[in-house]
Amino acid sequence: MEPLRAVKGMNDLLPAEAGRFQAVEAAMRRAFGLAGYGEVRTPVVEEAALFSRSIGEETDVVGKEMYVFPDRHGKSLALRPEGTAGAVRAYVEHGVGGQDPLVRWWYAGPMFRHERPQKGRYRQFHQLGAELFGAAAPEADAELVGLVHELLQRLGLRDVVLQLNSIGDDACRPVYTRSLQEYLRAHAAELCEDCRRRTEKNPLRTLDCKVPGCRAVLAGAPSVQASLCEACRGHFEAVCGHLSALGVPFETNDRLVRGLDYYTRTTFEFLAKGELGSQNTVAAGGRYDKLVEQLGGGAVPAVGFAAGIERLVLALGPPADAAPGPELFVVPLGEPAKRAALGIAQAARRTGLATEIDVRGGSVKSQLRRADRAGAAFVVVLGDQELASGRVKLKQMGTRGKGRPGDEAEVALSELSSSVRAALG
Repeated sequence: MEPLRAVKGMNDLLPAEAGRFQAVEAAMRRAFGLAGYGEVRTPVVEEAALFSRSIGEETDVVGKEMYVFPDRHGKSLALRPEGTAGAVRAYVEHGVGGQDPLVRWWYAGPMFRHERPQKGRYRQFHQLGAELFGAAAPEADAELVGLVHELLQRLGLRDVVLQLNSIGDDACRPVYTRSLQEYLRAHAAELCEDCRRRTEKNPLRTLDCKVPGCRAVLAGAPSVQASLCEACRGHFEAVCGHLSALGVPFETNDRLVRGLDYYTRTTFEFLAKGELGSQNTVAAGGRYDKLVEQLGGGAVPAVGFAAGIERLVLALGPPADAAPGPELFVVPLGEPAKRAALGIAQAARRTGLATEIDVRGGSVKSQLRRADRAGAAFVVVLGDQELASGRVKLKQMGTRGKGRPGDEAEVALSELSSSVRAALG
């Protein structure tokens, strides 16, 4: 029988890579936790209407990439393609705004989009992100962008560029939309089919097109910055001022609109150089002051971001060192020793020591080879004599520890964990 394989674009994460994902998530938990952001976990499956209402019918995400299917009762469901819509739905459904006017959340988990798999971009991918509800002030935008910058610094991503823009709000965006629409109609023959359709339905979406011919046309399009009203211009200038005061370098990009319809005013992207090629956006987001109301809540301003964990891991490059092996490896000989070894290993783990046993058994020689391959720092051999005396020889296997490889010290079984800790220094 032919073995089954993973679905195209849905990749396995084996322990070494899963460990790198966990390190990224731990950095997120630390950076945002210090600023008062609590973790939220929303379902992987939502009603499809949640995303069509929030992201927009004319976006590629909803129109081309979303996994949609009926349940047994005919309700249209979708695998979540991004995290913000679900977070806003949870915020509204649970009346969180009534409990606290200012809410900070972060999340991490799998998302799904049916697109062509490529480097750093898969059909099941993993995102982390954060949302700040209840603050319209530019300080909120600056706090969030500053925290994303801090996260990337913690991860060791130094060679990144922050691009910043404002796409206005309901007061001034219609002015820009009409100006852009007139320009696009005059160049309709040079645009792709999607952009010709978007010209009439959602002109701003054309600015996100990746087709080279369209990008060449859009290079001459009017700038959204020229159409900003006084309030939006003041907000953007304040965000820029706060980021400068934080020491976060940035450049403005008046073509940056992001690929989702719910954004207002601030939009931003962090771009990494090197491994990612054209897929070099490692974190992005913006303000979305109308989305909570649009999904049935009150008029609550908000700002958020998301980052692809796969892209972050790629941008970080290959790991400098392999993960360290166990601190202690127990080698039991005989049935009584095997029974005792399980308890000894469990007791050591309770003190925080990474401890392993070769549960297959075998000779001392074969088990010591296993300890060596595992990269164990110390090993103890446990037999009838050691059980009777209550003492074992603690042997240093590698360079981790105060001594040299091969050094041995006799220690009491009752003091094994503390002896290993002392030997590790």
